[in-house]
Amino acid sequence: MANRRRRPQPLLIRVTHWINVPALVLMAMSGLQILIAYPFFGPRGATYDWMMQGWMPPAWMRAGSWLAGARHLHFAFAWLLVVNAIVYLGYLAASGEWRRRLFWPPRDTRPAIQQLLYYLRLRKFAPAKDLYNGLQRSAYTAAIVLAILEVASGLAIWKPVQLHRLTWLMGGYDGARVIHFLALVGLGAFVVLHVVMVIVHWRQVPAMITGGRAPADDEAAP
Repeated sequence: MANRRRRPQPLLIRVTHWINVPALVLMAMSGLQILIAYPFFGPRGATYDWMMQGWMPPAWMRAGSWLAGARHLHFAFAWLLVVNAIVYLGYLAASGEWRRRLFWPPRDTRPAIQQLLYYLRLRKFAPAKDLYNGLQRSAYTAAIVLAILEVASGLAIWKPVQLHRLTWLMGGYDGARVIHFLALVGLGAFVVLHVVMVIVHWRQVPAMITGGRAPADDEAAP
């Protein structure tokens, strides 16, 4: 009952969410600045330029001004994001919020498909939901998986010798760089879709600032 009567967006969820916004932006911008120092995937002399061929991130998409400055910025916000993620995931586990927010296949697979069909105008009515629908839960859970891949591949790039087992799992140093970049692309796609959903469901935005209203006793009843 306590979980059902909890406010839609508890304080810690809101704080960690808004910390992520500037941190992710600066991480991406400084990462692109680092990337242009060697914009290829593969060892020197056998470069694989299929990813970046013919494109260079413009100045407004980069932060840090130069390689060393970008690295300092990147690591500073990387550790902020890691600590923020640990707090967030710890809160989800301790409070039971994971039940409302994370994708659980037996519960959410069918509603997620139905919600997608509704967005595509192939279904007349949206499926029933509580805090989030199945498609939202799948997107948020995918974002967490991508973030874990981003951190793991970043550690493999940072300490490829000391963390050689992790680096090996990532396909070596060059494989870790590819995974790091693709995970960033995936997170970027999530952010774009997230913004689109915010625009579509703009009435839910105030809850991410105020926390929203906890349901009354009769609304919280199963």
